[in-house]
Amino acid sequence: MVPKVVVSLVEELKEIMPIGEICRHLGVARSSYYRWKANRNKLTQKDLRDQQIGDLCKLHIFRYGYRKITELLKGISEKTVQSVMQKYDWQCRVKVKKRKRTGQPAHIVPNLLARDFTATKPLEKLVTDITYLPFGQSIMYLSSILDLFNGEIIAYTIGFTQDTDLVLDTLNHLSDLPEGCILHSDQGSVYTSYAYQKAVKEKGITMSMSRKGTPADNSPIETFHSSLKSETFYLDDIYRTTNACVINIVEEYIYYYNNIRIKTKLNNQSPVQYRQLAVK
Repeated sequence: MVPKVVVSLVEELKEIMPIGEICRHLGVARSSYYRWKANRNKLTQKDLRDQQIGDLCKLHIFRYGYRKITELLKGISEKTVQSVMQKYDWQCRVKVKKRKRTGQPAHIVPNLLARDFTATKPLEKLVTDITYLPFGQSIMYLSSILDLFNGEIIAYTIGFTQDTDLVLDTLNHLSDLPEGCILHSDQGSVYTSYAYQKAVKEKGITMSMSRKGTPADNSPIETFHSSLKSETFYLDDIYRTTNACVINIVEEYIYYYNNIRIKTKLNNQSPVQYRQLAVK
């Protein structure tokens, strides 16, 4: 019989039967029972492996699937990691929720990206968008700019109004852009406004815009905003808190996303790690 099962049965029955008699019925030596009992709290290599997997899952707040956990461990097969995570219910708990886009565009410029989201160097192609944050005392908005080279969030602003000032503030966080830098957005009125178009040109940026009704044309920034909500507010069941807490959660996540969260397509490095290695 399995030692753990024997020890468990003896512990359960020893109040009503002598230990020797229980062992005889189970077909094991009394000395074996005592040896197994003494060793039951000692962790085996398998126990240590499972504990290590669990610690990583908890460290990343169950945001990682078995493939990313495997990359962090090294030396353990994906199949084993997946099996352990399923056994203890440590699977990724992120559930993506999408929002319905609203609003009508005013003026547009051509779609220069044409869904080519690859870049050969930092600040070559950027994408931007706004997402709403309905989790605080009042609705807030997050305006972000993402570098397609490594998926890094290089500028962002959190505000209480979805207006031109919000996106201009985000744009003003950018500096020292190379010649020919492309910034892609949807056809929202804040991006087609005279003030925004003027600011873009003054920075030497070439503007690009999605086609009407095609969010897939700007999917990288859509994916980031979805991940932010799914891996924080939805994951932790936070649907109502203070505005200060919302801001803190978003800022902490963006730091985590840029500096810690690994991406498979970046050779399992974080965006910042990937950029730093690329510019050396």
